[in-house]
Amino acid sequence: MVNEDYLTLNRALWDERVPIHVASDFYDVAGFRAGASSLRDFEPAEMGDVTGRRLVHLQCHFGLDTLSWARRGAVVTGLDFSLPAVEAGRELAAEAGLPARFVAADVYEATEALGEKYDIVYTGLGSLLWLPDIERWARTVADLLEPGGFLYLVEFHPFANTLDDEDGRTVTYDYFDRSPRVWDEPGTYTDPEADTANTTSVEFEHGIGDVVSALASAGLRVDFLHEFDFTLFQRHRSLERDGSVYRLPAGLPRVPLMYSLKADKPGAS
Repeated sequence: MVNEDYLTLNRALWDERVPIHVASDFYDVAGFRAGASSLRDFEPAEMGDVTGRRLVHLQCHFGLDTLSWARRGAVVTGLDFSLPAVEAGRELAAEAGLPARFVAADVYEATEALGEKYDIVYTGLGSLLWLPDIERWARTVADLLEPGGFLYLVEFHPFANTLDDEDGRTVTYDYFDRSPRVWDEPGTYTDPEADTANTTSVEFEHGIGDVVSALASAGLRVDFLHEFDFTLFQRHRSLERDGSVYRLPAGLPRVPLMYSLKADKPGAS
């Protein structure tokens, strides 16, 4: 499948889902407007103080996390390939009175589209699976960073994609299969029953080793890689809600469901 095919299909899918997601309980935009943050508790703890630091959020969707970092004092830019998402982010920033820049561009064009460098590149949460070339992504991240800056990535663990959809424990899918996966599914993760016309998407698997090796090849130094036994939605039917996250039932062997990674660009900031 050529680049234009996957981009056209995926962009149409995400464009259509923007208003569905903005209105959903899953994203709780009303709560954000009232002052809540969409960030997970471990993220600010791992990132540290971002006050006054220039942060770009790649593949930001409609910018809820982007603006949550702005609330913590970062000088934020959000980039997404969906123009409706970018427009929704701008509207939400204006409503919340938060300074933010939102740019519509494909992530591989981020360096040219943004025209500046940053102290922090933030990304993840279902972003990497939309990218066919993980090495090009890593080079883009490195190009966007100032010397002394860092990438902070929070992502769903690729091992979880090997597990049976029902029990969440049986290995059913090939971890090392890197062929594009074409899906045709109506609805969306915030509302499986939503009436959607653009239902075809193309996804690309990247193992942990792929990601770490790509970042190393781009000249970044991995500071940490943390794995978590929880996820943010019911990825497998056997998962049980535990506060704001989902886990396998107590007593079962745990498996990695999410991970976070910090990688530094050498040099003085």
